[in-house]
Amino acid sequence: MFANTQTHAHAYEVALFGEFFARDLKAILNRLTLHTESAVPMHTREILFEQFGVQSQVQGDEPALLRAKKELGDGTESGWTLFSYLKPESVRVHPEATVRPWATCEVIGDALSFASALGYVQRSQIYKRGYAFRRGALIIQMFQQEQVDPRTSLPIPAHTDTLWEVEVKTATQVNTSAPVSGGHVQVSTVRAAIDAVLEVQLIMKGLLDLRRQDS
Repeated sequence: MFANTQTHAHAYEVALFGEFFARDLKAILNRLTLHTESAVPMHTREILFEQFGVQSQVQGDEPALLRAKKELGDGTESGWTLFSYLKPESVRVHPEATVRPWATCEVIGDALSFASALGYVQRSQIYKRGYAFRRGALIIQMFQQEQVDPRTSLPIPAHTDTLWEVEVKTATQVNTSAPVSGGHVQVSTVRAAIDAVLEVQLIMKGLLDLRRQDS
Protein backbone atom coordinates (compact mmCIF):
# COMPACT_ATOMS: atom_id res chain seq x y z
CA MET A 1 0.00 0.00 0.00
CA PHE A 2 1.29 3.46 -0.89
CA ALA A 3 0.07 6.90 0.11
CA ASN A 4 0.99 10.07 -1.72
CA THR A 5 0.07 13.01 0.47
CA GLN A 6 -0.55 16.43 -1.03
CA THR A 7 -0.40 18.98 1.76
CA HIS A 8 0.79 22.57 1.59
CA ALA A 9 0.82 25.51 3.95
CA HIS A 10 -2.33 27.50 3.38
CA ALA A 11 -3.91 24.94 1.01
CA TYR A 12 -7.64 25.53 0.56
CA GLU A 13 -10.74 24.53 -1.32
CA VAL A 14 -13.03 27.33 -2.51
CA ALA A 15 -16.65 26.37 -3.17
CA LEU A 16 -20.27 27.39 -3.65
CA PHE A 17 -23.24 25.07 -3.17
CA GLY A 18 -26.80 24.82 -4.43
CA GLU A 19 -29.71 22.46 -4.94
CA PHE A 20 -32.70 22.16 -7.23
CA PHE A 21 -35.69 19.99 -8.07
CA ALA A 22 -35.66 17.45 -10.90
CA ARG A 23 -38.06 19.55 -13.00
CA ASP A 24 -35.26 22.11 -13.53
CA LEU A 25 -32.66 19.52 -14.59
CA LYS A 26 -32.83 20.07 -18.36
CA ALA A 27 -32.57 23.86 -18.16
CA ILE A 28 -29.64 23.74 -15.73
CA LEU A 29 -27.87 21.08 -17.79
CA ASN A 30 -28.22 23.21 -20.92
CA ARG A 31 -26.88 26.36 -19.29
CA LEU A 32 -23.92 24.63 -17.68
CA THR A 33 -23.07 22.87 -20.93
CA LEU A 34 -22.95 26.23 -22.74
CA HIS A 35 -20.54 27.72 -20.19
CA THR A 36 -18.14 24.83 -19.51
CA GLU A 37 -15.41 23.11 -21.50
CA SER A 38 -16.43 19.51 -20.87
CA ALA A 39 -19.07 17.34 -19.23
CA VAL A 40 -18.97 13.69 -18.23
CA PRO A 41 -21.20 11.36 -16.22
CA MET A 42 -20.08 10.96 -12.59
CA HIS A 43 -20.61 8.17 -10.11
CA THR A 44 -18.70 8.18 -6.84
CA ARG A 45 -18.63 6.23 -3.62
CA GLU A 46 -17.82 8.24 -0.51
CA ILE A 47 -17.16 6.98 3.01
CA LEU A 48 -17.04 9.22 6.06
CA PHE A 49 -14.79 8.31 8.99
CA GLU A 50 -14.44 9.73 12.47
CA GLN A 51 -11.49 9.24 14.78
CA PHE A 52 -12.20 6.54 17.34
CA GLY A 53 -12.34 7.75 20.93
CA VAL A 54 -11.53 11.37 20.12
CA GLN A 55 -13.76 13.94 21.77
CA SER A 56 -14.00 17.57 20.76
CA GLN A 57 -11.62 19.73 22.76
CA VAL A 58 -13.97 22.69 22.63
CA GLN A 59 -17.65 22.22 23.30
CA GLY A 60 -19.64 22.58 20.10
CA ASP A 61 -16.66 21.99 17.80
CA GLU A 62 -16.72 18.77 15.80
CA PRO A 63 -13.36 17.04 15.30
CA ALA A 64 -12.00 16.89 11.76
CA LEU A 65 -13.54 14.03 9.78
CA LEU A 66 -11.70 11.88 7.27
CA ARG A 67 -13.37 11.19 3.92
CA ALA A 68 -12.57 8.51 1.35
CA LYS A 69 -13.71 8.86 -2.28
CA LYS A 70 -13.54 6.48 -5.23
CA GLU A 71 -14.63 7.27 -8.78
CA LEU A 72 -16.86 4.61 -10.37
CA GLY A 73 -17.84 4.34 -14.00
CA ASP A 74 -17.84 2.20 -17.13
CA GLY A 75 -17.32 -0.88 -15.00
CA THR A 76 -13.94 0.42 -13.77
CA GLU A 77 -12.95 1.94 -10.45
CA SER A 78 -10.26 4.48 -9.64
CA GLY A 79 -8.01 4.36 -6.61
CA TRP A 80 -9.11 5.87 -3.33
CA THR A 81 -8.53 9.49 -2.37
CA LEU A 82 -8.50 10.34 1.33
CA PHE A 83 -9.21 13.95 2.20
CA SER A 84 -10.12 16.08 5.17
CA TYR A 85 -11.46 19.58 5.68
CA LEU A 86 -10.95 21.89 8.62
CA LYS A 87 -13.43 24.52 9.74
CA PRO A 88 -14.21 27.05 6.97
CA GLU A 89 -12.69 30.50 7.19
CA SER A 90 -14.91 33.07 8.88
CA VAL A 91 -17.72 34.65 6.88
CA ARG A 92 -16.22 38.00 7.88
CA VAL A 93 -13.03 37.07 6.01
CA HIS A 94 -14.65 35.42 2.98
CA PRO A 95 -18.36 36.34 2.82
CA GLU A 96 -18.82 35.36 -0.85
CA ALA A 97 -17.78 31.70 -0.80
CA THR A 98 -16.80 28.78 1.41
CA VAL A 99 -13.02 28.76 1.88
CA ARG A 100 -11.77 25.83 3.95
CA PRO A 101 -8.36 24.23 4.59
CA TRP A 102 -8.10 21.01 2.61
CA ALA A 103 -5.61 18.14 2.74
CA THR A 104 -5.66 15.19 0.31
CA CYS A 105 -3.88 11.85 0.11
CA GLU A 106 -3.92 9.46 -2.86
CA VAL A 107 -3.82 5.84 -1.66
CA ILE A 108 -2.78 2.86 -3.77
CA GLY A 109 -4.01 -0.29 -2.06
CA ASP A 110 -6.46 -0.86 0.78
CA ALA A 111 -7.39 2.69 1.75
CA LEU A 112 -10.07 1.62 4.22
CA SER A 113 -7.59 -0.46 6.22
CA PHE A 114 -5.17 2.46 6.00
CA ALA A 115 -7.80 4.77 7.54
CA SER A 116 -8.47 2.17 10.24
CA ALA A 117 -4.75 2.00 11.03
CA LEU A 118 -4.80 5.75 11.54
CA GLY A 119 -7.43 5.26 14.24
CA TYR A 120 -10.57 6.07 12.24
CA VAL A 121 -13.86 4.17 12.16
CA GLN A 122 -16.49 4.30 9.43
CA ARG A 123 -19.44 6.56 10.21
CA SER A 124 -21.49 6.59 7.00
CA GLN A 125 -21.39 5.80 3.28
CA ILE A 126 -23.16 7.26 0.27
CA TYR A 127 -23.00 7.11 -3.51
CA LYS A 128 -23.38 10.15 -5.77
CA ARG A 129 -24.54 9.92 -9.39
CA GLY A 130 -24.88 12.74 -11.89
CA TYR A 131 -22.61 14.91 -14.05
CA ALA A 132 -19.23 16.59 -13.69
CA PHE A 133 -18.31 19.72 -15.66
CA ARG A 134 -14.95 21.46 -16.03
CA ARG A 135 -14.60 25.21 -16.32
CA GLY A 136 -11.00 26.34 -16.14
CA ALA A 137 -9.63 25.54 -12.68
CA LEU A 138 -13.11 24.60 -11.41
CA ILE A 139 -15.04 21.36 -11.28
CA ILE A 140 -18.82 21.57 -11.12
CA GLN A 141 -20.53 18.46 -9.79
CA MET A 142 -24.28 18.01 -10.12
CA PHE A 143 -25.65 14.85 -8.51
CA GLN A 144 -28.29 12.96 -6.61
CA GLN A 145 -27.34 10.96 -3.53
CA GLU A 146 -27.95 7.21 -3.60
CA GLN A 147 -28.46 5.35 -0.34
CA VAL A 148 -26.70 2.07 0.37
CA ASP A 149 -28.49 -1.29 0.53
CA PRO A 150 -27.47 -2.64 3.98
CA ARG A 151 -27.57 -6.24 2.72
CA THR A 152 -25.41 -5.84 -0.38
CA SER A 153 -23.58 -2.54 0.30
CA LEU A 154 -24.53 -1.56 -3.27
CA PRO A 155 -26.21 1.75 -4.19
CA ILE A 156 -29.97 2.03 -4.42
CA PRO A 157 -30.94 4.20 -7.45
CA ALA A 158 -32.28 7.58 -6.38
CA HIS A 159 -35.98 8.29 -6.80
CA THR A 160 -36.76 10.58 -9.73
CA ASP A 161 -37.96 13.25 -7.29
CA THR A 162 -34.77 13.19 -5.23
CA LEU A 163 -33.26 16.65 -4.83
CA TRP A 164 -30.27 17.45 -7.04
CA GLU A 165 -27.22 18.95 -5.37
CA VAL A 166 -24.59 21.17 -6.99
CA GLU A 167 -21.01 21.84 -5.87
CA VAL A 168 -18.92 24.43 -7.70
CA LYS A 169 -15.36 24.13 -6.40
CA THR A 170 -11.68 24.23 -7.17
CA ALA A 171 -10.47 21.00 -8.75
CA THR A 172 -7.17 21.18 -6.87
CA GLN A 173 -5.88 22.92 -3.78
CA VAL A 174 -5.42 26.68 -3.97
CA ASN A 175 -3.02 28.78 -1.96
CA THR A 176 -2.64 32.29 -0.66
CA SER A 177 -0.04 33.07 -3.36
CA ALA A 178 0.30 32.13 -7.03
CA PRO A 179 3.29 29.88 -7.86
CA VAL A 180 4.97 29.82 -11.25
CA SER A 181 5.24 26.41 -12.94
CA GLY A 182 7.01 25.87 -16.29
CA GLY A 183 7.07 29.60 -16.92
CA HIS A 184 3.29 29.94 -16.46
CA VAL A 185 1.61 31.58 -13.49
CA GLN A 186 -0.90 29.16 -12.02
CA VAL A 187 -4.40 30.48 -11.32
CA SER A 188 -4.35 29.07 -7.82
CA THR A 189 -4.83 31.90 -5.36
CA VAL A 190 -7.82 31.98 -3.05
CA ARG A 191 -8.88 35.37 -4.45
CA ALA A 192 -8.73 34.14 -8.06
CA ALA A 193 -10.70 31.01 -7.11
CA ILE A 194 -13.38 33.09 -5.38
CA ASP A 195 -13.71 35.25 -8.50
CA ALA A 196 -14.02 32.09 -10.62
CA VAL A 197 -16.85 30.57 -8.55
CA LEU A 198 -18.63 33.92 -8.45
CA GLU A 199 -18.58 33.97 -12.27
CA VAL A 200 -20.48 30.66 -12.22
CA GLN A 201 -22.87 32.08 -9.63
CA LEU A 202 -23.62 34.97 -11.99
CA ILE A 203 -24.03 32.65 -15.00
CA MET A 204 -26.60 30.55 -13.11
CA LYS A 205 -28.47 33.51 -11.60
CA GLY A 206 -32.22 33.21 -11.98
CA LEU A 207 -32.03 29.46 -12.50
CA LEU A 208 -29.88 28.13 -9.66
CA ASP A 209 -29.04 29.80 -6.36
CA LEU A 210 -25.38 29.12 -5.51
CA ARG A 211 -24.25 30.20 -2.06
CA ARG A 212 -21.69 29.86 0.68
CA GLN A 213 -22.19 26.91 3.04
CA ASP A 214 -20.40 26.42 6.34
CA SER A 215 -21.29 22.80 7.14
